[in-house]
Amino acid sequence: MKFDKHFPTERLKPYIKYFVVAENALESEYKIFPSSGIVMGFQYKGQLATITDQTESKLNSAGITGISDRYKIFKNSADIGTVLVFFTEVGFMHFATHPANELFNLSLSLETIFDKGKVNEVQEKLSVAKTDKQRIKAVEQFLLTQLREIDTDKLIVEAVKIIYQSKGTIQIKELIEKLLISQSPFEKRFRRVVGTTAKKFASIVRFNSVIENISEPKTLTEICYQYHFFDQAHFIKDFRQYTGDTPENFKRFL
Repeated sequence: MKFDKHFPTERLKPYIKYFVVAENALESEYKIFPSSGIVMGFQYKGQLATITDQTESKLNSAGITGISDRYKIFKNSADIGTVLVFFTEVGFMHFATHPANELFNLSLSLETIFDKGKVNEVQEKLSVAKTDKQRIKAVEQFLLTQLREIDTDKLIVEAVKIIYQSKGTIQIKELIEKLLISQSPFEKRFRRVVGTTAKKFASIVRFNSVIENISEPKTLTEICYQYHFFDQAHFIKDFRQYTGDTPENFKRFL
């Protein structure tokens, strides 16, 4: 299995965290946990599907997945190859006119967001590309044609930064007090730019912080205290929603 990370050109660095070229010779089924950013994908060979309630739904070869508040199950065909684009938390809005929150919990065909001709053009380039360098270049060229000259919402960038600094534990009331803005306009801006509410985004950041540190020899009570969960029951409920498993079982397979 291959999962190689590539970094964008200077022009795209403010909006794209990184690209991944992933290949798998074998058919496989796997979970994807909630992430804090929107992801775009191009299958240059093979087929990808989602599985919901044991029902398999094939995905378009060029698609986009919004922020999600629950785990998803994907299944890839044998001999699959994919280029993934991981946007920064505020990056998507610099390429599309659609509010980011319209993608929440969805995996859609890229043609619902971008011009069909442009999407077909990059897919054709990917179909004949022989190297990862050529594949990344084709996707970068597509993104550069879609890049919009708009100002970055600096207040939302600062909000995201503060949420990460707190590892997702900050209360939204405290956050908006730090930002000197009232809640309603802040929430509207945050959803439109990032793709979900500030509260849900913070919850995802907190979950990912827990996952990064769950192998540490700590009790559930200590984890709950460290990450400001109301109690163990709330922690276990959130963990199940995000992983489909209990913390104990999850740790067992690390």
